[in-house]
Amino acid sequence: MAARVQHALELLKKTGVRITPQRHAILNYLMESMGHPTADEIYRALESKFPSMSVATVYNNLKMFIEAGMVHELTYGDNASRYDANISEHYHIICEKCGKIEDFSYPYLADVERHAALETGFEVHGHRMELHGVCKACSNKQS
Repeated sequence: MAARVQHALELLKKTGVRITPQRHAILNYLMESMGHPTADEIYRALESKFPSMSVATVYNNLKMFIEAGMVHELTYGDNASRYDANISEHYHIICEKCGKIEDFSYPYLADVERHAALETGFEVHGHRMELHGVCKACSNKQS
């Protein structure tokens, strides 16, 4: 994982982005957690190490990571945006009880995109698939 963070930081340096300790910590947290945190969760996790860091600093860095193609912003309904450092093609399953989000892989749905383009005339730029259910921990609590 450390190599992945270092590679991401090198890419940022090549584009002229200054690597601050806060920027490094935010990116490291995202890549290590893989838990789809909100900006507030990232801030709370790092505030003891960086007492002068603000929530705005976290949001600004997340925006820059998104623009650099290193992070995806996940928006689900009225909840706060969550951030995903796994930029590979994958999907999400969301617990309806606790809100936990987990990644899962499935063969890319290119055929669905092609069919949609042919049927509608749209130029398809991508898709998002999410599944909803109850996670194992919440199911166990109900039992």
